[in-house]
Amino acid sequence: MASNKYCVIMAGGIGSRFWPKSRQSMPKQFLDILGTGKSFIRHTYERFAKIVPAENFLVVTNHKYKDLVLEHIPEIGERQVLCEPIGRNTAPCIAYAAYTLMKQNPDAEMIVTPADHLILNEEDFRQIIGECLEFADKHDALLTVGIKPTRPDTGYGYIQVSDTNVISKVKCFTEKPNLELAQTFLQTGEFFWNSGIFIWKVQTIVEAFRKHLPEHHAMFSGVMKALGTDAEKTTVEIVFSECRAISIDYGIMEKADNVYVRCGDFGWSDVGTWGSVYQHSRKDRYANAVPEQGCYLYDTRSSIVSLPKDKVAVISGLKEYIVVDTDDVLMICPRSEEQNIKKFIDEVKFHNGDKHI
Repeated sequence: MASNKYCVIMAGGIGSRFWPKSRQSMPKQFLDILGTGKSFIRHTYERFAKIVPAENFLVVTNHKYKDLVLEHIPEIGERQVLCEPIGRNTAPCIAYAAYTLMKQNPDAEMIVTPADHLILNEEDFRQIIGECLEFADKHDALLTVGIKPTRPDTGYGYIQVSDTNVISKVKCFTEKPNLELAQTFLQTGEFFWNSGIFIWKVQTIVEAFRKHLPEHHAMFSGVMKALGTDAEKTTVEIVFSECRAISIDYGIMEKADNVYVRCGDFGWSDVGTWGSVYQHSRKDRYANAVPEQGCYLYDTRSSIVSLPKDKVAVISGLKEYIVVDTDDVLMICPRSEEQNIKKFIDEVKFHNGDKHI
C-alpha cells in the first residue's frame, strides 16, 4: 500500500557562516564538515529513509544545486527535486512543496526538515517524529519539534510551552533573545529551542497559508495545474519573482492557533557555525579540533583547523582560533569573532568579485 508519509528536505541555503569552506558553488549541506564520510544532506536523507519511502521525498533547493542533490541522493528522481529560481526564505519554499504534494496526494502528511542538522540519537529522534505524525494524522495541527536547551544560547529561537503534556500547545515564539532573557528562559523550564523541523497534514498547512499568507496561497494554488508538468519551471520562476520573502515562523507559526510542539533531548545541533563544529568535533589533549593528518601544532590551544586533503599546516602560538584553508582562500580568525565572517565575505566580494565566495 502506498504511504501517505512524505519528507521535504530544505536544501537551498549557501552556508555563508562556513565560508571559506562552504561556497556558492558547493554549500554546506553538500559537505562533510564533521568528518563522518557523508555530507549533511546524505545524513538527513538516511535519517528519514527509515520512516519515508524513497519515492516520497522532495528536496527543495536552488536550481544551481539540482545535480548536486541527485549526486548525493541517487535514490530519488529528477521530479523529486523542486528548484527555486531564487531564495525567498522558508515560507515560499514550504509552499512550493506543500502545493506540489496537495496535487499529488491530498492525504499526504509532511515532515519538513533542514538539510544540515546533526542528530546524535537518531532512534529517539525517529520515535518523536513518529509520535508527531500520529498526532498530526488525528488533529488539524501544525507541529514543530522543540529541543531541550543545554545553555542560554542567543543564536536560536525559543518556543514556550503552555502545559506539561508530551505534545503541548505552543504559548509563544521568541526569536533569538539577548543573553539575559535566554538565561531567564532556561530557568523557567518552559522554553525550548526551535529546531525548524515541522510535521503536519498537507491540507492543514495549505489551509494555514490560505488564512495567514493569502497572497502566497493565491499564487501557489493558482499554478497547481502546472506543477509536475513541463510548464513548472517557467511558472515557478514567475511566482518566485513576485512572492514576498518571509519565514514560515513569522508568516504562519507565530500567528496560527493550532500550533503544537513535541520537545525532546536527542543530541541536536543545527551546526550553524565553526564554533558548533568545534563543539561536536573530537579534540586532542590541548582541546584542538584538527585533522588526523597533516597538522603540526606548537603551543596552540582550543583551536579548530580545517585543511584540504594532502595539505600540511604548521601552526604555532594560537589560542582559541579558527583556521580554515582551501585551495584559494585562507581564513584565520579568533573563535570569539566568527560573527564577523559575513563581513569578511562582503570585503572579499567587494575587492575580488564572486570568484572566492
